[in-house]
Amino acid sequence: MANRAQLLEEIQQTSFQVDDLTLYLDTHPLDQEALDAFAQANHLRYQQMQNYAREFEPLAPSMVCPDTNNETGSYSKYPGQRHFTWSDGPLPWDNQGGA
Repeated sequence: MANRAQLLEEIQQTSFQVDDLTLYLDTHPLDQEALDAFAQANHLRYQQMQNYAREFEPLAPSMVCPDTNNETGSYSKYPGQRHFTWSDGPLPWDNQGGA
């Protein structure tokens, strides 16, 4: 099983990169290098979020997939059952014994 906190931190780092590139591209929309970096970071974030959803729970409604989310059943209220996984938790903003 993957480390939940580590995966979430990786997603946050990639999300920061996507957001930063978005702000840059707002004022430099023709910068091909930035466009390529944005596409690459955006794709990586999507893959990371898919991996996180598969292992734990979806981080966005667009990532909900009753057939593949939380395959481990470790955070599911309905282990082994096909269900709407958006309510599986804990959610990232639920403080889990840390800072």
